Amino acid sequence: MGLNVVSKVRSVLKHFVAIEQSEGAGALVKRSIGTIQMRNFPPFLMLDNFDVSPPAGFPEHPHHGQETITYVLRGMMAHEDFTGSKGVLRSGDLQFMTAGKAIVHSEIPVKMDNGESTQGLQLWVDLPNDIKNVEPRYRDLRREEIPLATPSDNLIVKVISGESYGVKSLTELAYTPVEFYHFIANKKNTEFAQPFSDDFSSFIYIMKGSISISDQEYPESSAIFFKNDGDGIRGFTTSDNAEFAIIAGKYFNQKVVQYGPFVESSRENIVDVIQNYQNGVNGFENARTWSPVIKNGVTEAEVQQYLPKGN
Repeated sequence: MGLNVVSKVRSVLKHFVAIEQSEGAGALVKRSIGTIQMRNFPPFLMLDNFDVSPPAGFPEHPHHGQETITYVLRGMMAHEDFTGSKGVLRSGDLQFMTAGKAIVHSEIPVKMDNGESTQGLQLWVDLPNDIKNVEPRYRDLRREEIPLATPSDNLIVKVISGESYGVKSLTELAYTPVEFYHFIANKKNTEFAQPFSDDFSSFIYIMKGSISISDQEYPESSAIFFKNDGDGIRGFTTSDNAEFAIIAGKYFNQKVVQYGPFVESSRENIVDVIQNYQNGVNGFENARTWSPVIKNGVTEAEVQQYLPKGN
């Protein structure tokens, strides 16, 4: 097992505890990026820690000029778009979606037999200006495809995208280079570290427990954003059974003009995208007539028909 060597720890730019709010149709989210406290953190545009139960969800809505990463931590999430693509993310699965030129999709929690809600993280990532209009695509990353790093008896790292402790993930998951690690510690005072390239913006979101960085403690639901003044992040857990995501993305210096789920480089371009959506043109042709199959809900018994064979 390799070491995660960090010579100079990055200093904290800003931190706060994400507050729960309503989103979609009856869903609850703890939003950190995309708020007054942190409007965006290039290349990241939004981070939601969602908790949703049927019949609530995220019904038909468009995207343009960005990518989304959805990570299901509990329960299952059904998804469908206006091209006819559909599927289900199980607990531990991820979806990397490139909206690019145009996509309209729906995300609905599966009705679980045990009554549990569906919980997870959704991250919105900016696309470089020269590929804002790329054709949309999906990449579902199944939990079986995610390698684990075990640097100690008390620490497991799910290497979703990138390299940690000598373990490398699958590649070509998204256009914008993003590193994504799920750290799971079972004991207080467990040390963790993650190095990054100089041109990668980095942050931590704590799903469970608490951690300490540079002698400051951060509680559950904290979002911690770092300056690019070191070669990585290092800290300790301050509770048993701590779980947190360490995420980084390549910074590119471009203007971000955002109108809800539409992201562009100028106000004029945003106006064009809104008109395209309203008029059903330039990629949005199916938006007016599409009605998702999953809109009436998906039960756990129906999930198998949405999964690839062998899952």
